[in-house]
Amino acid sequence: MKLKLSALMALFLPIFAFAEDKLDSGDTAWMMMSTALVLLMTPVGLALFYGGMTRSKNVLNTYAMVMGAFVVAFLVWIVAGYSIAFGTNESAMLQNVFGGFNHVLLDGIKWTDLSGTYPTYVFVAFQGTFAAITIAIASGSVIGRMKFSTWMVIVVLWGLVVYAPITHMVWGGDGAYLFDAGALDFAGGTVVHMNGGLAGLILAILIGKRAGFNKTAMKPFSIMLTAAGAALLWFGWYGFNGGSAFGANAIAGLAVLTTTVATAAGAVAWMLLEWIVYKKPTLLGIASGIIAGLVAITPAAGFVDVSGALIIGIVGSIFAFFGVVKLKKILGYDDSLDAFGIHFLAGLWGALAVAFFALDDKDLLWDGPLKESGDRMGQFWVQIESVLIVGAWTLVGTVIVYYVASALTGGARVSEEDEYKGLDESIHGEKELNL
Repeated sequence: MKLKLSALMALFLPIFAFAEDKLDSGDTAWMMMSTALVLLMTPVGLALFYGGMTRSKNVLNTYAMVMGAFVVAFLVWIVAGYSIAFGTNESAMLQNVFGGFNHVLLDGIKWTDLSGTYPTYVFVAFQGTFAAITIAIASGSVIGRMKFSTWMVIVVLWGLVVYAPITHMVWGGDGAYLFDAGALDFAGGTVVHMNGGLAGLILAILIGKRAGFNKTAMKPFSIMLTAAGAALLWFGWYGFNGGSAFGANAIAGLAVLTTTVATAAGAVAWMLLEWIVYKKPTLLGIASGIIAGLVAITPAAGFVDVSGALIIGIVGSIFAFFGVVKLKKILGYDDSLDAFGIHFLAGLWGALAVAFFALDDKDLLWDGPLKESGDRMGQFWVQIESVLIVGAWTLVGTVIVYYVASALTGGARVSEEDEYKGLDESIHGEKELNL
């Protein structure tokens, strides 16, 4: 079965001999720019978004958790994560979930190799920024009570045990289980957002609630920083979604437009929900709606038209609003910065919505029942299978990683005294405001 190369660069990863007639300078420039945009999202956009929402005594720790996750996770990706995700395994059974170790430290990949029309090294860097932001998303759930040392060990282990195998199953090409099943995930609804959001919830439950949760007011440090972070995330997301077309092509243009429409729709939906429920629209709510819209459209950005993007963005924001405002209270978990409520729930909706809103266009679709026979219900069941498998792998893998990391670092939770004092001073010896 032949699939459109421009839409499947990350899936098949063909490595061609370097030649001027195959290298496209426009595609190369776009992919390098997209890599830079996605990089901006984590140590700047996400760090500011999370940092503004946390308490003043933990703001530097929050930023360090995100930035530390990025730099460590990227190196883990280079050492072995890329190989597990996009390598090949001689065993057909293992190839379903695991790419092997044939590209450890990028062994076997030369600087002259191409992934389609641009250098393979650029693809490695681009995908590395995805690996780094995914675990950074999960940090938002455990802010204010996890040891930094434990977090760093979790980042290393989780990137290898959870992220890389899931990436392989969804995007790993022929022989990878969910890829062969025809699951559609344009830029990471399951791989990144469901994965990172669910991991955050699991870690939050395992480590326990913050001292004073639901008893003490935990006011955000700076809503302006959070709003600025949301704006920078939106900016960087054009690389996230547009870059997932793997070239400067029409699919990238479609992804840029649908991303903008869904994000604006998500922000408006959250604003109106707050206006109706609480009688006041908040800046924090608008920023949260922006992220919800971005997350929801991510798995569908290159598959849907404007009307589909509008509906996906609105409903994704409603799902996330419910998760943040209602579900957390009903179930009583302490997801510090709502990584689960926004990333998992909006990502789940977007992953399932692909089946119903994707255009029945064989030039856009990668694979699956919708492409093969126009079977939307068949595609829906494939999407359900993908979210269930990703959810189960994330659940089991994150639990294992947490307990191993806790054992290696003498427990995951900071002391009561350190938690009360604040992690900026107790862990990092720094203060944001020296008043």
